[in-house]
Amino acid sequence: MPFISDELISCGPWQAMERAVARLMIHGFFEDVRLVGRTGDGGADILARRYGKRYIVQVKFRSSGNIDNDVVDEIIEASRRYRSEIPIIATNRFFRTDVYQRQVTLQASGIPLQLWDGAKLKREWGSLPESSSCLKSHRKYQESPIKNIVNCFLAGDNKSGIIIMATGLGKTFVAASAVRQLLSRNPEKLRRVLVLAHTNELVYQLERAFWPFLTKNQTTIVWNGYERGNLESSIITFACVDSVSNELKKFGELPVSYDMIIIDEAHHAGSPTYMGLLSETRAGNRSGPFLLGMTATPWRSDEQDLEELFTEKLCCIDIIQGMANGFLANVDYRMHVDNVNWKQLVEIKNVTPRALNRTLFIKEWDDAVIDVLRKTWYQVKNPKAIVFCSRIDHAFTMRDKINATGFTNATVIYSGTYNGRKMSPIDRSVMLCDFSDGLIGIICAVDIFNEGIDVPDVNILVFQRVTHSRRIFVQQLGRGLRISPGKDKVIVLDFVSDIRRFAAGIELKNRLGATPRYLKLGNPIKFVNKTGEDPRAESFLREWLKDVTTIQDADEDDHILRFPPPFYYYDEKS
Repeated sequence: MPFISDELISCGPWQAMERAVARLMIHGFFEDVRLVGRTGDGGADILARRYGKRYIVQVKFRSSGNIDNDVVDEIIEASRRYRSEIPIIATNRFFRTDVYQRQVTLQASGIPLQLWDGAKLKREWGSLPESSSCLKSHRKYQESPIKNIVNCFLAGDNKSGIIIMATGLGKTFVAASAVRQLLSRNPEKLRRVLVLAHTNELVYQLERAFWPFLTKNQTTIVWNGYERGNLESSIITFACVDSVSNELKKFGELPVSYDMIIIDEAHHAGSPTYMGLLSETRAGNRSGPFLLGMTATPWRSDEQDLEELFTEKLCCIDIIQGMANGFLANVDYRMHVDNVNWKQLVEIKNVTPRALNRTLFIKEWDDAVIDVLRKTWYQVKNPKAIVFCSRIDHAFTMRDKINATGFTNATVIYSGTYNGRKMSPIDRSVMLCDFSDGLIGIICAVDIFNEGIDVPDVNILVFQRVTHSRRIFVQQLGRGLRISPGKDKVIVLDFVSDIRRFAAGIELKNRLGATPRYLKLGNPIKFVNKTGEDPRAESFLREWLKDVTTIQDADEDDHILRFPPPFYYYDEKS
């Protein structure tokens, strides 16, 4: 069934119509296509780039009536807000005559308004090649996990498996490639696929990520609290786990059967919601659908063992393996120790992470951080940075200080509420586009770039956020490790005031520094101060933090730290 069909043109729903237009653009040579339509979007549903120009699309689904000049007014105003050069109105219906007259007037004044009615959408779909033009070839290291998924599914002996691939290695690419092969070569065995995620944002991102792997006659739908398409006519359903779980609780079974269930961010699969769903569907059992998990960070905070859910480890490439083998960008990791109050060590009596962090670190040093960032900025070709902040007010402070310095433009992105105001969809969409286009150099982020958002050309990361979650730390680090044209490495400036981060840095150095690739490249993890590398600080911390793996995962009040012998006391004058 074509993804732009008579059924879609006639019946919608409007959400599916928006995504179909976005898929049409992705399939047809547009770049950086973003679905931005939501409440408060300011008249924009899709943003995209083509030939260096920014496009904005407003999609209007109407059950009756044609598009009038009010919609033209909306898209022109939206184009101004989003700083777009080419506005487009797309609809399942038709345009009134005066709209075409207005189009001519606007084009004469330098505004190249495009009008896509239902008939044009179908013609554009008809002119597309059978397979997407934007599908990239897989990397060498991705061949084995793709093959393992296909073989495990076809063998039928083991009904579940998991792929563990660090952020930036393409776990979704691997899963989608395997599904593509199975749909092409074994359509009688793989008829329908259900892809689950724990947030709606991830659901939509997954659907978009799978589109390039599908032919123009293979349809996808979304099933969540906002919409539920035709489950029977779709090959792949992308669903929020809560919506599917509620269906099972209400009816005891799913409306259609699936041959494969895929769980993204599978470290969440041990939650009660997922466990109940897997039990009801018998996913992973011989009588149920094949179960595939994919995650970059397999650690869970509870006691649930993922190996009990996913019996076959079909791929396991952690962040160290990815970096050591050149699958990820080189890293130049600089752990700053200028804010360590070494003399306070002798006064510490209750040796817990909480007590140590309160005593050991000088907390406020934003100006010093910005000075280091500014100097680093001029050492990098085409610099682009994310600064991870712990609080929204701190992110705004960092933004203002960076902008006052003047070496680049900085802005703030956050998901919560600040001074009674949430960040509008317009602001967020424009910001991400400007960041992608290079108009903004630095984003000060609070709880946004942990899961799902890809920015491959970021080459500077600044950590000012204390996180006690190894999973979040690895996810944030992974935002800078993606390989991108012209990018030779990512510089990480770590200013986090927590003894557990030092332990994480030492473990990272131990594992990475022993690999042949990084032995050739030199020291990838440095402990530094304002004058350069600080080997005495590293030596002291190594002696003190003997069991770095235990320490980096410690809770606030764990009594796990131990003092080194007295002669290891760090004295700057000695």
